[in-house]
Amino acid sequence: MAASGSNAATGDLLVDNLISGCGKVSTFGKPVGVHFSYRSLHNCRKAGLGLKSHETISRHSIYAGYDVTRTSGNSISLVGPLFGLSNSSFRCYSHGVPDVTFHGSAFDGELADSAVSADRSILVDTTLKLQSGSCYLPHPDKEKTGGEDAHFICEEEHVIGIADGVGGWADVGVNAGVYARELMSNSFAAIRDEPKGSIDPARVLEKAHSVTQSKGSSTACIIALTHQQSLHAINLGDSGFIIVREGCTIFQSPVQQHGFNFPYQLASGSEGDQPSCGQVFTIAIVPGDVIVAGTDGLFDNLFSKEIDAVVGDGMRTGSEPQVIAQKIAALARQRALDRNGQTPFSSAAQDAGFRYFGGKLDDTTVVVSIITSSATM
Repeated sequence: MAASGSNAATGDLLVDNLISGCGKVSTFGKPVGVHFSYRSLHNCRKAGLGLKSHETISRHSIYAGYDVTRTSGNSISLVGPLFGLSNSSFRCYSHGVPDVTFHGSAFDGELADSAVSADRSILVDTTLKLQSGSCYLPHPDKEKTGGEDAHFICEEEHVIGIADGVGGWADVGVNAGVYARELMSNSFAAIRDEPKGSIDPARVLEKAHSVTQSKGSSTACIIALTHQQSLHAINLGDSGFIIVREGCTIFQSPVQQHGFNFPYQLASGSEGDQPSCGQVFTIAIVPGDVIVAGTDGLFDNLFSKEIDAVVGDGMRTGSEPQVIAQKIAALARQRALDRNGQTPFSSAAQDAGFRYFGGKLDDTTVVVSIITSSATM
């Protein structure tokens, strides 16, 4: 995870530039200026931060453990590193192409006509639910601090959320994972104020951002299942989600970035990008659809067809969402350690003019949610 404007060198790609002049936290309010590129986002000001990470991408031995925490009753655990919250309203746990309506920015991707419309005549009266599970693999160098990703799963309200703390803050002694975890904790708290079955992820994220005070910055993605049998989602940055139907990706959220490896990111106060800069989606879904949400540790290392294969195999064998998430995360970590293969990250690096091959080792969060139904005729 890095800033744009990096310089290429033979061997490993060094991605650093926009934070090279920042010697202390107080200087982050005065970075190299970066402007938003979406024409429709007139309310978005100059970026207040100019970093994603200051690091040389390296490879390490594979980390095979799975840090997955489930709780029962009225507790929630937000992961990376683990901590607990009590709540009396929801039963939640965490660790942390259909009809699509886009709000807030143009979408350049194309959806196949055959996948555009969800079949709403399958059941006369259908109640849809999210059955979710997750897996989190911190970067091997960040295991002691729990890494910088965070996420939550709220079963009762059918909402999931993911945040990816910006690694560049480590250069000035700040653990951005603390910001990511506080943002997700505040997002969960904001769900309580939402109408049941009509949760607005954009409003949730805006409320959470307004009260998150920790130093640091992160991407954010919140997805909610509504009574209208559709997904409502907001995504800001390079975390995101795909929807898999019958073994094929029918939708993938676009990446928001100011430049190569420099995604949109939220920060406390008026720094960074604002929640209003995120892309908002309303997506029709049907029973059997699978949502795979993740941080860039997933989507930098696996193409959608590779995720499709794991999801398809899991659905055929009746695997639980957590098991599917574990398998996807393990494959992403395997690709991240590959120095020679072609990955989404290496393709993007080459498109940006860098000589780079292989994956990118990073914190990896995967949340898998299967759309299930109970029907009455």
